[in-house]
Amino acid sequence: MPPSASSFDRPDLRLAPAGDGDFEALLSLRLAAMRESLERVGRFDPQRARERLSRGYQPAHTRHILRRGELVGFVVVVPREDGWLIDHLYIHPSAQGEGIGSWVLSQVLADADAAHKPVSVTALKHSDANRFYQRHGFELQAEGEWDWYYLRAAR
Repeated sequence: MPPSASSFDRPDLRLAPAGDGDFEALLSLRLAAMRESLERVGRFDPQRARERLSRGYQPAHTRHILRRGELVGFVVVVPREDGWLIDHLYIHPSAQGEGIGSWVLSQVLADADAAHKPVSVTALKHSDANRFYQRHGFELQAEGEWDWYYLRAAR
């Protein structure tokens, strides 16, 4: 079941289940995390961001990323027949660059490896997220108008 809450040498961090009432807080976090990248390509639109997140908001697959009890991000991992999809992974700008995303991804990938599942993810073109996912073993599979599509094979 994606992702579990293990420490991975970061006792200040933990994952916690999200609930139905968390949507607005997570939307606000997503807007803050994506604003710069989306503005860079002329695509920042809070209404579109709300619609995209609301279409796929599934509390059962959503985990808060907490640093010393404070919400600093969230991850959504959706199980599919052909593997797992990281549908969202956002870290608030005030917490970026601290290894939190790598910590979260290491847990997701360890759980995927234990289940022998491939993991896919989509990243906005020209976003720093592309280098991040490539560093973690994801390989580019396809290119869309605005996004790049990655896969990390099952292990």
